[in-house]
Amino acid sequence: MRFLSEHFDAVVIGMGPGGEVVTGRLREAGKRVAAVERELIGGECAYWACIPSKTLLRSGEVLDQARRTPGVRSGGAAWYEAADWRDAMTRGLDDHRQREAYEDQGVTVVRGEARVTGPGEVTVGDRVLHCDHIVVATGSEPVIPPIRGLEDTEVWTNRRATGTSQMPDRVAILGGGPVGCEIAQFMRRFGSEVTIIELAEGLIVREEPRVSELVEEHFAAEGIQAHTKTQVKCVENGGAERVVSLDDGITVTCDAIVAATGRRPRTTGLGLESVGLDLSEGHRIEVDGFCRAAEGVWAVGDVTGVMPFTHVAKYQGRVVADAILGHPHPARYDGVPRVVFTDPEVAAVGLTGHQARERGIRTAATELDLTAALARPWTLEKEPSGTLGLLADADRKVLVGAWAVAPMASEWMHLAAQAVRAGIHLDVLRDQVAQFPTFAEGFHLAVSALDTD
Repeated sequence: MRFLSEHFDAVVIGMGPGGEVVTGRLREAGKRVAAVERELIGGECAYWACIPSKTLLRSGEVLDQARRTPGVRSGGAAWYEAADWRDAMTRGLDDHRQREAYEDQGVTVVRGEARVTGPGEVTVGDRVLHCDHIVVATGSEPVIPPIRGLEDTEVWTNRRATGTSQMPDRVAILGGGPVGCEIAQFMRRFGSEVTIIELAEGLIVREEPRVSELVEEHFAAEGIQAHTKTQVKCVENGGAERVVSLDDGITVTCDAIVAATGRRPRTTGLGLESVGLDLSEGHRIEVDGFCRAAEGVWAVGDVTGVMPFTHVAKYQGRVVADAILGHPHPARYDGVPRVVFTDPEVAAVGLTGHQARERGIRTAATELDLTAALARPWTLEKEPSGTLGLLADADRKVLVGAWAVAPMASEWMHLAAQAVRAGIHLDVLRDQVAQFPTFAEGFHLAVSALDTD
């Protein structure tokens, strides 16, 4: 086989959000960049995760808001129209315009499986790409749990769930968390009977226990069944239907099973051992504060295992590009917001009470019922909901955490994110003036209620 050898300033493996940021910033600075992608430019988020799931959630959200809002009438959800909108948003799984745009900017786009074959060397098919910097941005892949009978059953991952052409009548979702909860809600609002089975004590265990409690209350109200602290014993196929047996003796009959049981870094077959990285299957790439994995090797996004969020991948992309361009600054992960785009939304930032106690922080916490304290929720619907919680370092007098289960929480949680990241003193936060009527007013009231003495 004849190999074509080329040299670049950087080769970016994986063109999801993190890889795109690195590629774009380096190219803008005049660097010669090769972008390698085995699937679609834009990655998991654009085609099978963030964008399609939020698009499908929106239709059901509007329908339910119409039901709850006086003076508004609504017929029902039209699945096929929503699916058409989703397909438009995901560009019909076609990235030719993205490829053309990069090529017009001078980026060399290479399709195929990349393998690192030595320091500064990446091989893709019959092409050998030599470079000064290798950036690994290969993302993550879903984990299918080892459950008896599941290996003989068709299992949906997030890709099948967000890309389905027809909604199943009955669905069992293995795992809560952001993925499981978002899929559960859009499927329920398009008519599916939904059951979530979660091994942990709550549906969203990365946050305060109160968050899971509130989410489960909302889900129960709209007919989503949630079995927490429950293990799946086995799965049996019964023709067109499946039977999921739980360890508490309950059985769940369904037409589709969705696995939302976590993801693992996609590192298998990359050849990273050739640059001194000894990775077992699914092991994350360990990076330093500048997202450097080895000399001339960098990693961004889910593959680092730092925080599995698109916005973190994009942030790490900025950190890597700046380091390569000679303007290094270490990554900081305090003040990074976390959101589950259910209705109502779940948003959080910083530490939980448990994490703060583990760090030896003396804390002060408060919880505010936004419907009792604010006018804004009542201008939206006749039976509103909304809860905000704050956590402060009682000695330093700064916020270290916040959470909310409330409408549009993803938008106004950034007030708390900035306060946590910048270490803004509580006295400054108490002196802020929020627009009336908004949910942001709740921060002033909650901060004022914190007892840090």
